[in-house]
Formats: sequence, C-alpha cells, structure tokens
Amino acid sequence: MADNYLEKRYDEVFGTKKVTKRIGHTLDELLVKNRSTRGYNKAYTISRNELQQIVAVNTKIGSGCNRQVLRFRLVTQGDEATKVLENIKMGAALPELHLPFPGTEPEAFIVVCSTMDENKLVDIDLGMSLQTMMLKATEMGLSSLIIGAFNKEKLRTALSLPYDPIAVLCVGKGAERFELVPIKENESHSYYRKNGIHYIPKVVLEDLIL
Repeated sequence: MADNYLEKRYDEVFGTKKVTKRIGHTLDELLVKNRSTRGYNKAYTISRNELQQIVAVNTKIGSGCNRQVLRFRLVTQGDEATKVLENIKMGAALPELHLPFPGTEPEAFIVVCSTMDENKLVDIDLGMSLQTMMLKATEMGLSSLIIGAFNKEKLRTALSLPYDPIAVLCVGKGAERFELVPIKENESHSYYRKNGIHYIPKVVLEDLIL
C-alpha cells in the first residue's frame, strides 16, 4: 500500500479542511454573557491578582490620541471596599427593590480616575476601557457592573486618590439570572425583574440601522 494512502484517500473524500477544537468563547458569546450584575455570591472572594488581570486589558486597547489618561485603583475586601460601597448607588432604575439585596453586595471594585479633566476623548476612552474590562471579567467567569452614580468628592477623600474618580466597576461572582428580550425601537427600554430573572430589552438590528 502506498505511503499515506489512507490520509490521501480521506482528503479526496472529505476534503483537506480539518476540524480543530475551539478554545474559549467567541465575542458574541461573551457579549451575551456580559450583563450588568447587581447581586454577588459572597462565598467567592475576588483577589487583587484577578483585578490586575482585568485592568491589564488597558495596556492593549485603543486610546484617543494615545494619551492613555486613565488610572485605576484596585479595591478588594476590607475597609476600603466598605468605603466604596458606602459612596455608590446601585439599581436606580428599580428603586422598589432596594438593590443590592442584603448579603449580595459587591466586595471588589476598580475605581477609574483620569489624569486630566473629563472631555469627549476621555469619555470615549472610559467607555472602551469599561466595556473591555467587563468582557475580560466575563471571560474569567466573573460578573461586573459599571457605577456612574457615586459621591466623587467623598470617594476621592476616602481612598486618598490623587485624581478625581470618573467611574467605578464592581467585580464579583454573579448570583443573578438574565435574559435578553428583543424589542422594537418604540417599545419600552426599561429593564425589569420577574420570577427571579432580570430581563433586558434590546432593540432589534433592523431598527438600529438607518
């Protein structure tokens, strides 16, 4: 029998394309899993190393004019985490639920600061940074939440920050269930909860394209 007969015959019948096992998640899978989480499992403790891995994405992503003005304070369990929690607000769109529920509060945070006053480019950098950090957390099997409602002056003083904080990212092991709901552009965009599931309306593609 000729050398490599079986391999050659296989290629003739099935083609030369070989199936390789995919490792990790696709971007679409990460995007679906990446949800703003307001309740966390306190049995899992986030380490400083995990927060560093998340912040490390900022060494790879884009930046307006490549100024790279964002700086990050890592906060894990302890007095500093308590100070952060005291100065942020969560679940403003569902005030009747008083989120987070007792015993599900986040205990790890990434406080984002800027070395210059906020402007359009800083805010673009902030959006790219927060989204990419959330995706990294999701890849790591963690959950997160962007906080924009916080007491800037008190938080800066409490953490002795050299710059003003412009956002806070909560990080933890999520303890919530989510479901995306397709909607038309003229339907309610408000998220809601029912039977323990957090529903997030998302405008369908055809209504997003002009």
